[in-house]
Amino acid sequence: MRILRTLMKNASIGKLVDQYSRFSPSPLSIKQFLDFGSENACEKTSFMFLRQELPVRLANIMKEINLLPDNLLRTPSVRLVQSWYIQSLQDILEFKERDANDEKVIFDFTDAVIKIRNRHNDVVPTMAQGVVEYKDTYGTDPITSQNMQYFLDRFYMSRISIRMLLNQHTLLFGGRVRVNPAHPKQIGSIDPHCRVTDVVKDAYENARTLCDRYYMNSPELLLEEFNVKEPTKPITVVYVPSHLYHMVFELFKNAMRATMELCGDAMEYPPICVRITLGNEDLTVKVSDHGGGVPLRKIDRLFTYTYSTAPRPQMDSARAAPLAGYGYGLPISRLYARYFQGDLKLYSLEGYGTDAVIYIRALSTESIERLPVYNKSAWKHYKTMHEADDWCVPSKEPKDMTTFRSI
Repeated sequence: MRILRTLMKNASIGKLVDQYSRFSPSPLSIKQFLDFGSENACEKTSFMFLRQELPVRLANIMKEINLLPDNLLRTPSVRLVQSWYIQSLQDILEFKERDANDEKVIFDFTDAVIKIRNRHNDVVPTMAQGVVEYKDTYGTDPITSQNMQYFLDRFYMSRISIRMLLNQHTLLFGGRVRVNPAHPKQIGSIDPHCRVTDVVKDAYENARTLCDRYYMNSPELLLEEFNVKEPTKPITVVYVPSHLYHMVFELFKNAMRATMELCGDAMEYPPICVRITLGNEDLTVKVSDHGGGVPLRKIDRLFTYTYSTAPRPQMDSARAAPLAGYGYGLPISRLYARYFQGDLKLYSLEGYGTDAVIYIRALSTESIERLPVYNKSAWKHYKTMHEADDWCVPSKEPKDMTTFRSI
């Protein structure tokens, strides 16, 4: 009887996922987030939007999870992630027909949103552990690796977007006071006047603390600002400070590690140079180090999930798994940059150093969410066998021209 109930429940969830995955997510701009939070901060309106939008975003990515290799889906970590998504979808759909004018319904919904946010705290490391379990047991081939890279980019981008919606609602309506005393000028998680230099310095100091702890020393910071629009004023942008911090902190960690390991026991270390520029369209943050750089063939590999030069961490069931050592730092940072139509790129001079460049849209109206959509194109990506390369692959051995025959 218990098996029958489980089967019926799974069938019901499957139908709901199919239903909501037929809709495309509705991307929002930072300006829309800001306008709603500052001018029209109505909990009822947020409730009515989220109870429609969250199931769509959850269902779209749940359809793609089901396209993963069966052996990956069977790993304990991936099954745990799936259970979190199923439970969250059910929690939201409980409010589908509830009265939006009932204050208790609104209160219960906000409470449910907070529980969902907390439930998904460890999605990134748990999915990472599932991929590790799969690779250790079954290995990978180039096609599987390419599909997993495609999936993880979309899965983690979806997670960032869902987290953004959950955070905005809980920060605006989840407490007794509307203004966050720690960040009184922020609208939810968005700072309308984010001082980029302050975020960069904060990230540097925290990365430096880790570097000092491990290497007993650290490179200095040289920081320059170029405000093309208003040369006499500090650079500010409408952005999510925590996203910018995540990106810059990761780049500082990599730059410091490369510099310290290249220079060894030297008495002085070359500084890390940061240049921040604000133009008409882009805000650009460039982090430059003298850490020896990496060869061209390895640049793309640095953005590959599971590629890491750090030791792999051990999974501790009692605590959240760390990200260091999973190789997720740069790929996740690039997703944060791309989430609002920016980007993160690496330019390396092997033997000298590396420039890491973060691009952010200067205008909040153009900073629009980049969201994955489940459709036929996405389905084909997982199901289509990748054909042979249409460029010749050079041989590792030189061709013996004495055996060449003319036709």
